[in-house]
Amino acid sequence: MFELPKLPYEKNALEPHMSAQTLDFHHGKHHAKYVDVANDLVKGTAHEGQSLEQVMVESFGKNDKLFNNVGQIYNHNEFWKCMKPNGGGAVPEALKAKLVEAFGSVEAFAEEFVAAGTGQFGSGWVWLVVKDGKLAIMKTANAENPVVHGATPLLVADVWEHAYYLDYQNRRPDFLKTFIEKLVNWDYVNERLSKA
Repeated sequence: MFELPKLPYEKNALEPHMSAQTLDFHHGKHHAKYVDVANDLVKGTAHEGQSLEQVMVESFGKNDKLFNNVGQIYNHNEFWKCMKPNGGGAVPEALKAKLVEAFGSVEAFAEEFVAAGTGQFGSGWVWLVVKDGKLAIMKTANAENPVVHGATPLLVADVWEHAYYLDYQNRRPDFLKTFIEKLVNWDYVNERLSKA
């Protein structure tokens, strides 16, 4: 059975940059619904008992309803871990060196990440990934993620409207800029890099 993970912080811990109300709806309603639907869909099938990643990879391009729900579980699980109270700030040296190597500077990476997320039409996600041994930025629509495209996710921001609309209305660029400057858990991203 897939489970809704507990948030790694209290619902009000990301304020004023992300409200408790947003987390209440986003985690408590949207993410929870994906878990409930996915559990119903795998019950009594060959996917029952498989890992989330296995079901995600096996259903991609074959069973859209199942993939959309397990993909969204995976994406949200990562999104919560990519944020922390008093986030942003200094980037750990190992990660910083890789960002400079790939993008020229941490600032250039941030600009490219915000631009990619802003440019994702409709619902989706923007990611920092390792692909073919190099850092890159990817954007994916709906429930898609880098895993199904052979890349390893390090960082993700949710650009579905429910991720930011209560706090930022239609100002997606402001949300993404705040995400990078005030919310990112760089220690988690660095840890993901060390395992990639």
